[in-house]
Amino acid sequence: MLTYKDNASESIVDIAFQETLELLDWATLCSQIATFSSTAQGKEKCLNLPIPTDIATSRSYLQETLEMGELDKLIEGGLSFQGIHDLEKILLFCIKGGFVSGEELLQVAETLRSARRLRRQISDFQIRPTLSSLLVELSTLPELQTLLESSLEEGGRIADRASTELSRLRRQLQGLKEERSDILQDLLKRYSPILQDIVIAERYERPVLCLKANAVDQCEGTVHGSSSSGNTFFVEPQQVISLGNRIAEFKIKILQEEQRLLAVWSAEVAVNAVTIRHLCGTMLRLELALTKARYGHWVGGLPPVLTEEEDSPFVIEKFRHPLLIWQQCYEGGDSVIPIGFNVSQNLKVIAITGPNTGGKTVALKSMGLAILMARSGLLLPCSGAPSLPWCSQVFADIGDEQSLQQNLSTFSGHIKRISRILDALTITSGPVVVLLDEVGAGTDPTEGSALAIALLQRLADRARLTVATTHFGELKALKYNDIRFENASVAFDSETIKPTYHLQWGIPGRSNALSIAKRLGLDSFVIDRASELIEPKGVEDVNSIIKGLEEQRNLQQAAAEDAAALLGRTELLHEELLNQWKKQRQKSQEFQDRGRQDLESSIREGQKEVRDLIKRLREPSADGEIARRTGKRLKQIQVAQKKETIIDRKGWSPKIGERVRVISINKTGEVLEISEDGIDITILCGVFRSTVQVTSIESLDGQKSLRQLPKIKVSSNTKQVSKVEVRTKKNTIDVRGLRVHEAEAVIEEKLRHTAGPLWVIHGIGTGKLKQGLLQWLSTVDYIEKVTGASQNDGGAGCSVIWLK
Repeated sequence: MLTYKDNASESIVDIAFQETLELLDWATLCSQIATFSSTAQGKEKCLNLPIPTDIATSRSYLQETLEMGELDKLIEGGLSFQGIHDLEKILLFCIKGGFVSGEELLQVAETLRSARRLRRQISDFQIRPTLSSLLVELSTLPELQTLLESSLEEGGRIADRASTELSRLRRQLQGLKEERSDILQDLLKRYSPILQDIVIAERYERPVLCLKANAVDQCEGTVHGSSSSGNTFFVEPQQVISLGNRIAEFKIKILQEEQRLLAVWSAEVAVNAVTIRHLCGTMLRLELALTKARYGHWVGGLPPVLTEEEDSPFVIEKFRHPLLIWQQCYEGGDSVIPIGFNVSQNLKVIAITGPNTGGKTVALKSMGLAILMARSGLLLPCSGAPSLPWCSQVFADIGDEQSLQQNLSTFSGHIKRISRILDALTITSGPVVVLLDEVGAGTDPTEGSALAIALLQRLADRARLTVATTHFGELKALKYNDIRFENASVAFDSETIKPTYHLQWGIPGRSNALSIAKRLGLDSFVIDRASELIEPKGVEDVNSIIKGLEEQRNLQQAAAEDAAALLGRTELLHEELLNQWKKQRQKSQEFQDRGRQDLESSIREGQKEVRDLIKRLREPSADGEIARRTGKRLKQIQVAQKKETIIDRKGWSPKIGERVRVISINKTGEVLEISEDGIDITILCGVFRSTVQVTSIESLDGQKSLRQLPKIKVSSNTKQVSKVEVRTKKNTIDVRGLRVHEAEAVIEEKLRHTAGPLWVIHGIGTGKLKQGLLQWLSTVDYIEKVTGASQNDGGAGCSVIWLK
């Protein structure tokens, strides 16, 4: 009995929730999100978008979406999941002991290779901790991939190198085919007078000659048929029949050997089925995160903040219904009017009133979709900073014509669905949101309004939030007797007889039936008589009170707009003053930069001249006179350098975590590490890291760091100064991940401040980066040579640059 009861309870919740998804058009939203996926399995997964059952999973999904979105923007062309296949059917077949085709095995190999590429692009615990944690235990089985790719050719054909026996059989088969072809060519020449066509045709995988009908007896062989006219007979000559039989035998042997190899490889796939299935599941989850990110970027979405407190407020500003956004972009629909929700922690029930076609149901569905999207890790198409409590369930009873799948529009249908919702509330833990459309409608207005009041009061005790649309005036007064209730209405312009679709909080909707009827030309006698029949309750009519509230709200709105305009003018004035200040500061900075650049240019010219003088002294033809003139010139350079004035001023200094600009490549990055002497800075630019000197960077507003200008020391001793030939952190630079021109700029900047050899880590990879750097270095006149690093210093992945 307990098991039956538990199953029945779960069934009630599932039925109520599935009905809610249908009423909110969740499947339509999923189908639209699926268009942003790139693989068939990704699209299928999006059509059944998973909705987490706990807040931790929802937060994890949202973080995955954000991290994937940021990475997708950094990579040129975006992340690609091409090459990831759905291997579930292949794995099931292999596990059961069957063997799959070569083409299907190539899909396994391609999936493993693509997964390894994606892991290399995504994994970075400092930048993408959530995504990287998914890849920790991911194995891409490189041995299996190598086995399959080396044994199979494009299209799934088994390569000759797959086995010695297969290679031998295919060579023998090819020899027999060539022998038979030679014999057939000789027969074509011999029987050319009696041939209907000088070609070697094929019937039932046997070569035949096309003989004329009256010459069949002149060629011994087996007749395999004739043409439809009967003028041509297809005869396999006797001379090649035995060869044909042997060829057929070899084909069978080759097929058996191929099937044996496929069975061996399929068994290997079956052994690793658990690992491959985990890999496919991880790739599918990553693609789902990428799809959500791209969809969120398309709708201009923002990440919601999910709170664990059940009574947390709902704050969603200018939410645009995602299905209406799609309709506007692809189906020529009207512009989407945003709706805002600001529900305080004390509110439990919101009654939305107003005329038909005014947007009440759209507001209701927008609320439900916003909650489900946040729960599923999607970005919300809204503005501001959306925040809402994590809701364990959303139940809805929407019985309008806006959903094609709605088929319970009668009063009894509404009651059945509401009964299921109440039953589900008794067994559901956590915050629950209930959405009711036209509550109490479809029956006598007096009984319907009484039933609606009782129902909303009951839901106020059991649900976190209930949003209900209604036409009953009695529901508008609940707010004044219970602080848990609030009114809202959709605005209506009685002058144009059109709704504005704006949701107004705190003001109930007033009846516009008589004004609409009058505008539409209904007989004035009927309208006057109807007005007489309406008896006001109390001092003023309810509609007059509501009208006064609306006028007051409009006055407040106008005042707020005037204040906003004044604030805007103030901000423009502040921005103008700020721009003038920045221009003055920029001019001062440019003046200082020009002076510094002139000083640096003078130093570089002096360094170049010193190197030329030292090179001249080292020449075998150098005599005493050359040494005397060289020494005199060196003293002149030394005196000139001492006259340079070093500007000592307070300036900007980089800090860990700060974003700076690398001057040489004009890219921004984040400071990860600063050396003890403050000279070497480790920066993360995009997806690669690089260590540069502090003089090679600047702040985002153009400020340079303090640095001591290099001083040239000239010694009269003509002996060569020994260079440091030991690799250290200061004479090593990592350019992996950079393009060739970017690496050239970074290396050139490093060489300006290096006296000895420079170790450049470029990696092995495809070799294009290394080849491009070697070609460029061969054209630099102050480079003496470029050698490969020792095995302990990087081997083939590192080169050493020696200065002259």
